[in-house]
Amino acid sequence: MKFIYSIFLFVVSAGWAVAGPVPYSVNGMPYEGYFVSAGKNAPLVMLIHDWDGLTDYEVRRSHMLADKGFSVFAVDLFGKGIRPTEVADKRRLTGALYKDRQRMRALMNGALDAAGRQGGDVTRSVAAGYCFGGAAVLEWARSGVNQKGFVTFHGGLSIPDGQNYSKARGQYLILHGTADQVVPMTDFAALALAFEDAGLSHEMISYSGARHAFTVFNTDRYNKDADQKSWARFLSFLNDVIPAS
Repeated sequence: MKFIYSIFLFVVSAGWAVAGPVPYSVNGMPYEGYFVSAGKNAPLVMLIHDWDGLTDYEVRRSHMLADKGFSVFAVDLFGKGIRPTEVADKRRLTGALYKDRQRMRALMNGALDAAGRQGGDVTRSVAAGYCFGGAAVLEWARSGVNQKGFVTFHGGLSIPDGQNYSKARGQYLILHGTADQVVPMTDFAALALAFEDAGLSHEMISYSGARHAFTVFNTDRYNKDADQKSWARFLSFLNDVIPAS
């Protein structure tokens, strides 16, 4: 956590309203998100982590967004201090939430409440997530939550049995790699048809040669071209849906 706290001290000294870890609770259990304010009237991005929990990666992305005029609340879906490093633990934690989707939704609603208490404008908010976080974003969308938009980067796109997008609202941006062997393009196509059937405004972009987790810096999966293009489209989407002043 040294990286997080060093950023916190730097940002406060630079004059931003607030930046740092935020403890909160959901149904009596402790969680710790990360909030960056870009100013009193800034729109809000709810950022949802991958299967390794809220790490320096989400903190870095949060500050990249704050630089563009968006406040960010990085959500914690695992619990305070729970940041798995072993694959077995990552599968166990994400698997538990996939099996209890009502809990997953409750955790995101609880994080939204925490963001509001920090001063985030929850009436002008977009949810965005990476990998597992992308699947969580779409789960939240299907619940009918009132977000202006939903964005996934190389996220899980399949629709669980018994679910659909009949309650969903807002606009959608799906950013995916055609070389993703974890989330196949058949899921991508099926989601497009589901959006169309539900009458939801959506844009879905695939990037050639981009593998699963193509935005994760300093890994063999990182694809600079796809990362930069998807980030630019994300910022454009945000400025269309919840424009920064």
